[in-house]
Amino acid sequence: MSNERAGYWHSRWPGEDGGPRRLQRPLSGEGPALDPASVRVRSREAIAATMVVLREPGEVFLLRHTAGPDAISWVEQIDAETLEPIARSQDLSGGPTWPGGLAAHENGSLYVVFGNHAHRLGPDLEVLASRELPRHLPYNSFVIAPDGHLITKDFGGVLPGHDPAAHAPEPAQLLALAPESLGVVSSCTLPEPSIARLSADTGHVYVVGTSTLFRVAWDGTDLALDPDFAARYRTVAGQTYGWDAVLALGAAWFLDNGKGSERYVGTVRGQGISRAPLHLVRVDLATAGVTLTEICGLPQGVVANPPVVDESRRIVVGYDSGNGVLAAFDIDDDGALTLRWRRDQNHACHPLLFADTGELVTNDHDSTGMADAIVVLDIESGEERVRVDAGSAVQSVLFPAAGFGRDFYYCSFAAITRVWSGS
Repeated sequence: MSNERAGYWHSRWPGEDGGPRRLQRPLSGEGPALDPASVRVRSREAIAATMVVLREPGEVFLLRHTAGPDAISWVEQIDAETLEPIARSQDLSGGPTWPGGLAAHENGSLYVVFGNHAHRLGPDLEVLASRELPRHLPYNSFVIAPDGHLITKDFGGVLPGHDPAAHAPEPAQLLALAPESLGVVSSCTLPEPSIARLSADTGHVYVVGTSTLFRVAWDGTDLALDPDFAARYRTVAGQTYGWDAVLALGAAWFLDNGKGSERYVGTVRGQGISRAPLHLVRVDLATAGVTLTEICGLPQGVVANPPVVDESRRIVVGYDSGNGVLAAFDIDDDGALTLRWRRDQNHACHPLLFADTGELVTNDHDSTGMADAIVVLDIESGEERVRVDAGSAVQSVLFPAAGFGRDFYYCSFAAITRVWSGS
């Protein structure tokens, strides 16, 4: 799975985070090089706008959903510039709510996993196949293997409104689904539950469990847990589970202290309950060695999303959404980290990196005025290049995406927004 596009449609942004390694950067093209004097913004209300993916030039697809234990999802094709809907799928069977996933497959179809259902849609948004998944739990998205199979798993976290004390999740179960029928080809049960989304590279799927990073091999027929790779990262008193992993520079990078993210109330600020400081976790993929680096050293930190790694500059950026801190570290050749910059900012969504221009797209939420801002930082210095209104009262914890040109999209539970430079 080292080819980031293998299994995906040949576009600049065919799936969440840009691809299965979760590098959160476009697969081609140039960064927007935003000019503060000419930056433009357009927003429209779009409740639970989870993510957009790009297919053919001009084809932008938006995943949305409702809420509750019997939620549904749907896909809209939207105008790439005005954001207005062009077409809409039928309501898609879902289940318990947790943000799912959307991807454009190399076979031309669009795939949705939301609730305990998977769906295959044509580019005209007509349903080609649907499948109810085995557990009555939300399945939080999927990755596409180079051979076209979808690999997904159930979500082991606490759902909003549920009692954490009564939560006893089962060990996570991975499924490989056939791309044509969505039938289950193989399954693999792990030793622990998992809250994080899957990541994949070089024939392996990586799963952040509640205390351990696991590796599962996929050979086109079977999913098999690697018995020789189990990186226990939860080793500090008061530390809680990790989120999505980024696979870069021979390591898996993720953030811990996810407990409390279910307390999201339009903002994550102040919602952390972990007693230990929040860490950037690095797991060496050759040795399974684990390194923990504190983001800011404060307790009650919380996140719900991954860090970002700039491979060319050897910089990793993590954050603590509960305490409102972003921090960047230089990565030495041996993987050791040195603080590069740190700033106070209420960031919580998936970052978006334009490596050629050094632009790092983040957000900054004002919980007093209830307004989210999109902030483009210089990844080398941490200095603010551009700040614009996101068009959302609530803090985004979701997925931005690159556009087709010098532009990008932001999604929140309230709106979708496009940012670009020009007239």
